[in-house]
Amino acid sequence: NGAKYASLYTKNKIISENIKYNQKIKNKLIKALLINTKNANCFNSNGYEGLVHLAKHLSKELTLKASRAEDGVEDIIKSNEILFACTGVIGEPYPTEKIKKQIPYLVEKLKKNQNKHIWVKAANAIMTTDLKPKLACEKCKIGQKDIKIYGVAKGSGMIAPNMGTMLAFIFTDADISNSILKDLLKRNVDTTFNAITVDSDTSTNDMVSIFSTGTAKNSKIYNLLDPKLINFNKSLKKVMLNLSKQIVKDGEGAKKFLTINVTKAKNNKIAKNIAFSIANSPLVKTAVAGKDPNWGRIIMAIGKSGEHIILKKLNIKIGEFGVIENGDLISNYNEEVIKEYMEWESCEFNIEINMGEASFTAYTCDFTKDYIDINADYRN
Repeated sequence: NGAKYASLYTKNKIISENIKYNQKIKNKLIKALLINTKNANCFNSNGYEGLVHLAKHLSKELTLKASRAEDGVEDIIKSNEILFACTGVIGEPYPTEKIKKQIPYLVEKLKKNQNKHIWVKAANAIMTTDLKPKLACEKCKIGQKDIKIYGVAKGSGMIAPNMGTMLAFIFTDADISNSILKDLLKRNVDTTFNAITVDSDTSTNDMVSIFSTGTAKNSKIYNLLDPKLINFNKSLKKVMLNLSKQIVKDGEGAKKFLTINVTKAKNNKIAKNIAFSIANSPLVKTAVAGKDPNWGRIIMAIGKSGEHIILKKLNIKIGEFGVIENGDLISNYNEEVIKEYMEWESCEFNIEINMGEASFTAYTCDFTKDYIDINADYRN
């Protein structure tokens, strides 16, 4: 029956054809989302026209299916009520006909009522180099109405901040306007999907969308500051952060999950820049893979951020274990204890700048030999 929606897309200057297509959609309701893997539909000559063709074909098939429903057709599904997402290899011709042949089968399999296993199937279907499907769900209330928020995502490589950093699709039965949905995404994206990195490479296809079916029939939300939105916003952020962390944990070849907390910086921009300077450093990430507390690489990464640092104020901890205090190696530094800590599957670096009150947390993973193998053989 359609859903209100909002999307955010990659900041890469070269974008996929499906993003170009989606950005021209002006409808307030979306009635279908078609996702393909193996082909990024980017930097080719036939991708946009292929989507136009598929949209017409899919809209026809969906309308025919709706007309055969017991309650009859409520509305014609139009081609400009369909969104597309693509992921896979860049620069290859878009397989329009191959996808078109599958559309009748896909439409036939659609059911009005699905069991929860459909989420697992959907998350599995959109995987590329992912090893695990990524799902998250939360429940909350808007007024007296129970609300559900479900999300699926894919992403393992070519992951770096700047909106999207992968494909993610969030669905809720809440009734929320398009503009407020967009504001909610923007409010939460910087500390979730834009706080992760696997390899510092921002994809051409990054996309996160939220769809609101309105079936919960909650009372009207008038603006972003409406008190009825407080619990929904918290639950939405939980879903987004959960999916974000799952992407990092499933980073190509990853064995370790790394959280980098930068605190007491002059402003948020500085804190974020330092956090990502550390998170994107191949030398830091390979040290983590090797379970080596080589804190000199953390120092290097802080310095290469280009941000002004007063060394005598700098404190660094690996986990809860002190390394640097007031710009000097602490007197009771115990590398053996930290080595033991770095055996864990999840580690934290805590960087205290002591030049302000701003903070930022970035999430990343280690670099292993498997990352090289996966990407060297990606097209084979």
